[in-house]
Amino acid sequence: MIRWEAKGEMTNTRRDFLRALGIGAAGLFLSQRVFGRERAKGKKPNVLFIAVDDLRPQLGCFGHEQMISPNLDRLAADGVIFSRCYCQVPVCGASRASLLTGVRPTRKRFVGYNTWAEKDLPGALSLPQHFRNNGYHTISNSKIFHHHNDLVDSWSEAPWYPRGDGNWRNYLTEQNKAIAGRNKGAGPAYECADVEDSAYFDGMTANKVISDLRRLKETDKPFFLTAGFLKPHLPFNAPKKYWDLYKRDEIDMADNPFAPKDAPAAALHNWGELRSYHGIPPKGRLSDEAARTLVHGYYACVSYTDAQVGRVLDELERLELADDTIVILWGDHGWNLREHGLWCKHCNFDTSLRAPLMIRAPGIKGGLESRALTEFVDIYPSLCELCGLELPGHLDGLSFVPLLTKPDLPWKNTVFSRYFNGDSIRTDRYLYSEWKRNGNVYARMLYDHEVDPGENVNIAERPEAAAIVKELKERMGKGWKAALPKGRL
Repeated sequence: MIRWEAKGEMTNTRRDFLRALGIGAAGLFLSQRVFGRERAKGKKPNVLFIAVDDLRPQLGCFGHEQMISPNLDRLAADGVIFSRCYCQVPVCGASRASLLTGVRPTRKRFVGYNTWAEKDLPGALSLPQHFRNNGYHTISNSKIFHHHNDLVDSWSEAPWYPRGDGNWRNYLTEQNKAIAGRNKGAGPAYECADVEDSAYFDGMTANKVISDLRRLKETDKPFFLTAGFLKPHLPFNAPKKYWDLYKRDEIDMADNPFAPKDAPAAALHNWGELRSYHGIPPKGRLSDEAARTLVHGYYACVSYTDAQVGRVLDELERLELADDTIVILWGDHGWNLREHGLWCKHCNFDTSLRAPLMIRAPGIKGGLESRALTEFVDIYPSLCELCGLELPGHLDGLSFVPLLTKPDLPWKNTVFSRYFNGDSIRTDRYLYSEWKRNGNVYARMLYDHEVDPGENVNIAERPEAAAIVKELKERMGKGWKAALPKGRL
């Protein structure tokens, strides 16, 4: 385990690991070098921790030129993006609980959307709690944990949430409010209202974060300030001006709106989350027009949230806090926009497991991309290392700090995700999944990303893939520690 000693020097384990990777002496003290001025003043760097619900890596900075995401692209240009980062669980509650505790899921821990970290892992030392214990002022704004009152001791202030009237879906038009009332809150799957940004929750959240920054500017403590943006989570509600950014007929649509050839039934689902909304048929496919409207709404919501992130970043600059603040942004999992005939998350395809991660840190060269395989459990140890905090012994991740300066370093050979009975591993070339019941495999998938990046043909049962399946199955069985770079443990 990487640990910081009291004097700020690294243990032999950490030193040997970096030497094994060929990092020079200057790299051994990356966080001291990056934040030397702040440490000389006796103050640690601040952290602005931005979570975006259901954000898939469909942004300009990830190569999707049609997306209008100038502020996220700006953050990426000033920092490092991890283009092959994977969540541990493709559903909100479990993904966030795992990320914020730094612990991997099991079949009995961090399973579904309604996960409470404090119930699944009693006594957990969360990431913000660890920062609070080390002198940081920690603030939770909107959706950070799935339940805003989960592990409340993590925060220096009572968690803030923008649900003024309890209407978490945040419908603004009278018609949609009425529909939602008749359907126990589930109105239409989208809304396009001609309103100001602050009329919807994410605009309110940006206002709150900006207000917090102004307060925190006047304090002596370093801060761990969070911003939890709800869009592009369903329903796709965003001000009209963001819908107007896109020409409906030119919106990209999935080129594989069908189940992969030979995919097992266990890999697919009926996208029940979307079907709970008014106007969505209880079974069967959506019409092409309805699908286009939903994709349009998703795009609008991404651009809306992008604008709110931009407002926060602008304020950070205006207050002259940017040079002393680490900014990290992540989406809690991927999302399907009709790929494989699916919507929502809740599956073991790359579209649900891969999610955006980007980080900007003072002293780190911007505009870099790392294709190293990384995971959400790596965020906890990475922020600790950047801020000079000792790493708790319970963590299951690996700090990616060395990748911030050398993004092409040899790194993990496998990352691990799971959803209910399905376990998945992603290697440099393959994504392999298997589903077990009573210890027996009853379904499996294998996709070769070198020839099939869209995961359209499952080759797990083909004779020519038998040796690959055997190797990947063994790698899955050895677990995450065996996947770490040589010299890590």
